[in-house]
This record gives sequence, C-alpha cells and structure tokens, in this order.
Amino acid sequence: MAKQIEGVYEAVLDCAKKEFLKKGYKDASLRTIAQEANTSTGSVYTRFGDKEGLFCAIVEPVAKGLKQMFLEIQEAFHSFDKEVQRAEMGQYTSMHQMEMLDYIYDHFDAFRLLLDCAEGTQFSRFVEELVEIEVDYTYKYMEVIGCESVKSGLVTEEFVHIVVTAYFNGMFEVVRHNMDKISAVKYVRLLNRYHMQGFSTIFNATEF
Repeated sequence: MAKQIEGVYEAVLDCAKKEFLKKGYKDASLRTIAQEANTSTGSVYTRFGDKEGLFCAIVEPVAKGLKQMFLEIQEAFHSFDKEVQRAEMGQYTSMHQMEMLDYIYDHFDAFRLLLDCAEGTQFSRFVEELVEIEVDYTYKYMEVIGCESVKSGLVTEEFVHIVVTAYFNGMFEVVRHNMDKISAVKYVRLLNRYHMQGFSTIFNATEF
C-alpha cells in the first residue's frame, strides 16, 4: 500500500471546507478541492471515499456532538421531579441554550455547512432532527406537569412542531447572519425570553 503523504488529509479538509462554503455540497468540485490541496482526485477518493464522505468528515463529528449534548441536557432535566421541572424550566433552558451556543461558535464554519450547504447529503435534515428531539421532550414535560391543552385537543402535535421549528430556526439565524458572538449571546437570550413566553401559552392554554 502506498504511503500517504503527511499533511495532505488536513489540506484536503481545509480546502473542501472552503469549496463547500462557497458553492454548497451539490456544486462543489472534488477536482477543484484536490487542485487547491496540491493532490489528486484519486488521493481524495482514497482518503474519503467520495464527495459526501469528504463532507461527512468535516461536519459529522460536530453534528453528533451537538445532538449528544442536546440529548444529555434533555435527559438531565427530565430526571428532575415534577415541581423542580415546573420551577426551573425557563432558567434551565436559558442556561443550556448558552452552552449550545458556545459549542456552535467553537465550530462555526461546520454549522454554516450544516445549515446552508448540506442539501443532497444525509445532513440536510439536521435541524429537523433537533426539532424532533425537542418535540418529544416537550410532550414528556407536558405529561409530567399534567398539561391539559394537549389532552383536550386544544394544542396539536402539528402546532407544537411548528413552534419548536421556529425556535430552532431562530437560534440558528445567528449563524446564517454571521453574527459575532457577543451579538449572538444578546440575540439568543432575548429570543429565549420571547419563546418562553410563547411556550407558556401552550402549557397553560385554556382557550384561543
């Protein structure tokens, strides 16, 4: 087996990230990536399999990292008893949303790829997968606190899904708008207050 040249793997990843950010996954060129990395397309295929394998190498660790963090945050909250959940939900959400924001800014370019450049890859549903987790745990919370708005049919699963989707899309706007982190922290804190007020109408709704 031919010995792989040191530094080529890292150079390909760096050039691929720039190409994907510039053109998106579908229009990105492996030939251009290879040329920029001073290697051959065959070398890229050997290391990454294909274009999606290359994209995956950049974003998968980050996507998995955020999903795992999010699941651990949810599980920790739902290990609390009912009264603690009811009392701490808003503060807990705000605190850990900042933790997630820190992670996003530590891997900012990867999130730009996940949000705006992943069409045509397995990561095109990244935000939707987070939404599905949140919807599931929102229902668990409403069950714990004895929320009647769902039982009565006043609030439907479709409506909860729409609200949660808006919540995540709002948070990820800091990436899409390329905000500096100081501005993003202010934005997300305000956004969280806004959504917590909105969620309270779901949890305590009696009529519309």
